[in-house]
Amino acid sequence: MKSPFFIVSLLLLLTVSCKKSEESKSKFSEIPVPEAKMIPEELTIHNDTRIDNYFWIRLSDAQKNAETPDAQTQDVLDYLNAENKYLEEVMKPQQALKDTLYKEIVGRIKKDDQSVPVKDNGYTYYSRYEEGKDYPFYCRKKIGTEDEEIMLNGPEMAQGYAYFGIGGRSVSKDNKLLVYGLDTISRRQYTLYFKNLETGEILPDKLSNTGGGATWANDNKTVFYTTKDPQTLRQNKIYRHVLGTEQSEDVLVFEEKDETFNTYVYKTKSKAYIIIGSSQTLSSEYRFLDADKPEGTFKIIQPRERNLEYSVDHYGNDFYIRTNLDAKNFRLVKAPVTASAKENWTDVIAHREDIFLQDYDLFKNHLVLTERRNGLREIRIMTWDRSLDYYLEFNDPSYVTFTTANLDFDTNLLRYGYISLTTPVSTYEYNMDTKEQTLLKQQEVVGGDFSPENYVSERLFATATDGTRIPISLVYKKGTKKAASTPLLLYSYGSYGNSTEPVFDASRLSLLDRGFVYAMAHIRGGQEMGRDWYENGKLLKKKNTFTDFINCGEHLVNEGYTSPQHMYAMGGSAGGLLMGAVVNMKPELWNGIIAAVPFVDVVTTMLDESIPLTTGEFDEWGNPKVKEYYDYMKSYSPYDNVEAKAYPNILVTTGFWDSQVQYWEPAKWVAKLRELKTDDNLILMDCNMETGHGGASGRFERYKRTALMYTFMLDLEGRTQ
Repeated sequence: MKSPFFIVSLLLLLTVSCKKSEESKSKFSEIPVPEAKMIPEELTIHNDTRIDNYFWIRLSDAQKNAETPDAQTQDVLDYLNAENKYLEEVMKPQQALKDTLYKEIVGRIKKDDQSVPVKDNGYTYYSRYEEGKDYPFYCRKKIGTEDEEIMLNGPEMAQGYAYFGIGGRSVSKDNKLLVYGLDTISRRQYTLYFKNLETGEILPDKLSNTGGGATWANDNKTVFYTTKDPQTLRQNKIYRHVLGTEQSEDVLVFEEKDETFNTYVYKTKSKAYIIIGSSQTLSSEYRFLDADKPEGTFKIIQPRERNLEYSVDHYGNDFYIRTNLDAKNFRLVKAPVTASAKENWTDVIAHREDIFLQDYDLFKNHLVLTERRNGLREIRIMTWDRSLDYYLEFNDPSYVTFTTANLDFDTNLLRYGYISLTTPVSTYEYNMDTKEQTLLKQQEVVGGDFSPENYVSERLFATATDGTRIPISLVYKKGTKKAASTPLLLYSYGSYGNSTEPVFDASRLSLLDRGFVYAMAHIRGGQEMGRDWYENGKLLKKKNTFTDFINCGEHLVNEGYTSPQHMYAMGGSAGGLLMGAVVNMKPELWNGIIAAVPFVDVVTTMLDESIPLTTGEFDEWGNPKVKEYYDYMKSYSPYDNVEAKAYPNILVTTGFWDSQVQYWEPAKWVAKLRELKTDDNLILMDCNMETGHGGASGRFERYKRTALMYTFMLDLEGRTQ
């Protein structure tokens, strides 16, 4: 039985909520709400017909790139611009707050920052920013000197572009040539350029429609690179290019014809082999070539098999292979280069039921493993003879650690990173024999009196619908009280086996310092608790992802951290799908939702194999051409399940040039929500007409959208400063 105090408190909260709704209604009632026209489109499969009133919002690439828009294109542009204008008008009263937040966020960023130098082949490489510059300088110094070489001048190169992205960068073995990728559209289709680092000359070679990087053979004149299908943007071909020749003369060395696979190329840490990889959700295959003989023939390491995943590096006479063969949480095996098929694989690190093998690093005298136990990463260090075998120790309740930039085989120094909800990213150099370590760099938070001691992090467990315990990581400022009136933002992703990591974010301080609690839900669909965590959050078990998130929100309310009147949810891309699903399933649990570049039109997109990413993701979501998957997918697809009911306040972001989640998905979703919702809450959309999936490319420009998101929530909390 609920106590009288609980009932009175609930009535007070409902009264406040109603007042907020009335205030919101009167506050924005004079601003014209965009209305997308309705043109019914019948979409039929499996004897089931869906009516899509906003199918017309989709434009082809040809329409988007045409110099003169046709009638449909103009209608779409008019609608998107109307949404942007509406957003601007609604948020205008809070422009001062938005400006304050933006200045706060960028004010914490060190303006003349520099990365930790990394040693490779006689040089140290690093990037640095100069004050007032949006893009970095990519530099190097010859070891033993202080003479800086600026390989790429980002600020100068970016001039004149609304979007500018530098992709992969790779230096030839003789240290004389640099190959790098540029994207100035935000479609992740890069053009490769070559620079003579001795003379500064840009060579005439130019390779278009690439994945963004290239791998040098050891002859200093040959590179291997990927190209993309021009429509689906799937990386499907590997070419060999010799400097001084036209791209049309390049030799196709591998073509991935299976539309569910993507291909890529890299060099082993030993620099001995060029590796071509080809993978999809449930299978992978690798080929190798002597890096000294670039015109040779690639040989398969292990032929692809359904449900067999593996990855490859090289040391001595063996390939070292991380695989799920007879090991759902993966194991590490090795096989001779001359006999690398699976029948020759022998255990280096056997499979363990309670530990997920995430990654490994090979050294002359040491093997380093990145493992995940009970949802947290660990670093394990051992000598090859096992005379040393131990774990690094960390104290935060939630944290992330990872090895990084370990390019040298013959060293006992390990470079690793550490970050937690209260600790900025820190880079350490660790002596694996003496166990001594040096902090090389910790992200500096400037412009204030930040100290980790001023913030508190916690780790909780919610109970899912089926009894599974779901971890939650939280952070808040000391002195913030658990109360029904405390605002809380709950974030997650929950797809592709990508774990939601409890990391520090300096921009988040603007919320914490204003009394917000920030929480991360480590829901199924990620890989926090091992491979089963992922397997139980995809395909016909995808709804676990959504119910886990809802259960985490309910747990935070039940534990007194917040209430539905002050709880917000946020996710992006596949995490935007999560937002769309939970807002349909449990709209009353949230006061506001932020859905960034959300994948919400699941059924229509997965039925269209011309859309980028579709074919490669059948093993993640299912193929809706199979009725079982169609029915299940349709039962949760956010766009298909919008109903005539009350929804919370919603802010949606997208980019017109997005190649990962096309802009029309969020645009259609917003239009349908407006058509059917029965409340007076806000539906806002920010469509950046110049960017794609990752948003703005500039170092500071991207935080304007962060400031918008924070302003949206603070405004709903009645905060003006």
